[in-house]
Amino acid sequence: MPNKRPDNIALRPDRKAVVIIDQTLLPNEQVFLELTNLHDMVEAILLLRVRGAPAIGICAAYCYAVLAGGVQADAYDAFYQTCRENGAFLNAARPTAVNLSWAIHRMDKLIGDNPDLPVTQLKEKLFAEAVAIQDEDVAMCAAIAHHGLTLLQDGDGVLTHCNAGPLATSLYGTALGPMLLAKEQGMDIKVFADETRPLLQGARLTAYELQKAGVDVTLICDNMASIVMQNGWVNACFVGCDRVAANGDAANKIGTSGVAILAKHYGIPFYVLGPTSTIDMACPTGADIEIELRAEDEIRRLWYAKPMAPQDVKCYNPAFDVTDHSLISGIVTQHGVCRPPYKENLAKLFAK
Repeated sequence: MPNKRPDNIALRPDRKAVVIIDQTLLPNEQVFLELTNLHDMVEAILLLRVRGAPAIGICAAYCYAVLAGGVQADAYDAFYQTCRENGAFLNAARPTAVNLSWAIHRMDKLIGDNPDLPVTQLKEKLFAEAVAIQDEDVAMCAAIAHHGLTLLQDGDGVLTHCNAGPLATSLYGTALGPMLLAKEQGMDIKVFADETRPLLQGARLTAYELQKAGVDVTLICDNMASIVMQNGWVNACFVGCDRVAANGDAANKIGTSGVAILAKHYGIPFYVLGPTSTIDMACPTGADIEIELRAEDEIRRLWYAKPMAPQDVKCYNPAFDVTDHSLISGIVTQHGVCRPPYKENLAKLFAK
């Protein structure tokens, strides 16, 4: 895999803006946005200009640092209070992905643990912490790719749902990492990418990333997953995650649980890939994960030249669903493949 700094999320050289790729415009346009104020930062997270659980966490850390850099207060208490308020606004933008709250908490904690430092030094430490969060994610994703690749053989077919590639992280991706690594090592892996209604992350982003990397990818509608499995074309399912509960239940983009149920029916292993920052040991089960509800018009009219549903029809638009741990063959983190029983084995993983 290439050894380079990621370009989908970066700090502007003057450290007064966070630079991101606007994912809502891909694959037709590659536009970089400069986020300089709290309103634009929250809007970018809320409207999925930046998306993918790890990427949201990285972006939030950079946003926190940039906002802190602009705080005029010299007194520690006033500085800390303003930073915490900014962090709370960022954290409220999306409720499901644990990486967002994890990153904000990490930045808050840095200030809280250093009450004797001058504000100027705290600002420097916050910028360094944001960079460290991104660097750690690069290393974690590389490790996840290598561990995930051990689950594949040359010639395998893999089905994935939503987008868990470089755009959703910082460089390599989680669920797509093994496929990209397989390509680099000369393995023949065929990928089936669900389009992922209603926001089409699979069509717009996963197909784009895999095709760009030269991976053999076939785009399918979400309701075609069953037939490609039935045809014997799928040997494994790899998906990312936005939050994993302590018992192994995993929240991911809406439609993921359906893929897991189909995989169970056809005897196909189903793997969830993500860094340990996505595992929430304070969340007992999937029933405790807050599921974000999004605008109804994402179903009725988004991506269409004209609305494709009656104007006033009621719509239910949850952004995520929860896959029961009993359907998951393994959870792949930077430390390796965690197998059932998840309650015990995830606890052991964090105890280390």
